[in-house]
Amino acid sequence: MNEVDLPRHLRLPRLRRRELAEYLLLKHGLRVAPSTLAKYASIGGGPPFRKFGITPFYDVDSADAWAIAKLGREHLSTSDYGEAA
Repeated sequence: MNEVDLPRHLRLPRLRRRELAEYLLLKHGLRVAPSTLAKYASIGGGPPFRKFGITPFYDVDSADAWAIAKLGREHLSTSDYGEAA
């Protein structure tokens, strides 16, 4: 999905959790609940974020990189999962 195809409220450089969850679904096809993003913010493993007061904001470029890294590398068959990257 091209950035131009995204709804206007998702075309910002930084998104809140609910917006990021929608963005990840539309842009990457990844269903991540806002509550899961909140959990990741607490225990680690999620996309990097910044806080403005008490409100977390996620940089879109960092979230894109996180989503791609979370997906891992592409595979040509199920037999190449065990090989080193």
